[in-house]
Amino acid sequence: MHWIEGSGLTDARLNAPGPAGNLGQMATFITDECINCGACEPECPNTAIYQGGVEFDALDGSKLAAISDDFFYIVPDKCTECVGFFDAEACAAVCPVDCCIPDPNIPETEAVLFERAKQIHPEEAFPEDFPSRFKAGAGGDSGDEAAAAPAAAATPTAGAAPAGGGATLTMSPEDALAGSIPALADWEVPLSCFRCSGQFEVPFQFIRPGTVLHCPHCGGSFVPNTTMYQNVAGRVTRFYDAWTSELTQIRKRRQTELDKFEEKLHAGLDDLKNDLRSHGGGADLAGAPQRDRGFFG
Repeated sequence: MHWIEGSGLTDARLNAPGPAGNLGQMATFITDECINCGACEPECPNTAIYQGGVEFDALDGSKLAAISDDFFYIVPDKCTECVGFFDAEACAAVCPVDCCIPDPNIPETEAVLFERAKQIHPEEAFPEDFPSRFKAGAGGDSGDEAAAAPAAAATPTAGAAPAGGGATLTMSPEDALAGSIPALADWEVPLSCFRCSGQFEVPFQFIRPGTVLHCPHCGGSFVPNTTMYQNVAGRVTRFYDAWTSELTQIRKRRQTELDKFEEKLHAGLDDLKNDLRSHGGGADLAGAPQRDRGFFG
């Protein structure tokens, strides 16, 4: 038997069945860095957070022994990571020491958490576009894919031909510039270790609440909080949205000019062919039969 870090929960307790299922399915938990400030408790939409040593209310209404005696704790069966209510975890957003994190060893999907939210709140009419930290711009996988879409759309295609056909073009200056911008997920975010003050960079895809990062200088670990993620994601996304919009306008203007040039080119070619046909019709071809004009011509 060993302890899960910061949860105050033993393996035996993790495997013990509760009134609403198995407590082994854990979503967000509070680490042992908790300072017992109590800021998180009133923010939880599921009443899943309790003070250390206080019995918690099970989903069937019964009282069960506290999971932790020393720190505030989260009841796993009642945690939905705020899926259905907020686009970020409310407890993590207000925690001053960033100790409310999703358990990286027991990840849970948006679908599982949303079903749990509906079971806990049968009276709640959740909209189809319910808020979730997994959605675009809120820190989940689907958010990454959506955020990366503008970058993918801006990726240049060398030697692309104009829409109406015609000659193959070389890479334009805007295409070359687009190729110099990394994909959103690969954008390097500069960080500073609060232990050794060492400077290093981490790809944006790893700047997620609950992801454990390690300083390459001292080996110390830390977890990005929701506020940090939202600030970084907001700044990077605004840059990509503005940059992509401007590049799209440039491409449209260039395409319009190319279409006009191509139309003019085809018209000029038609005129050239007609002129050549006209001039060629009056030529005296060698060996062509001549009409007899008579003795006096």
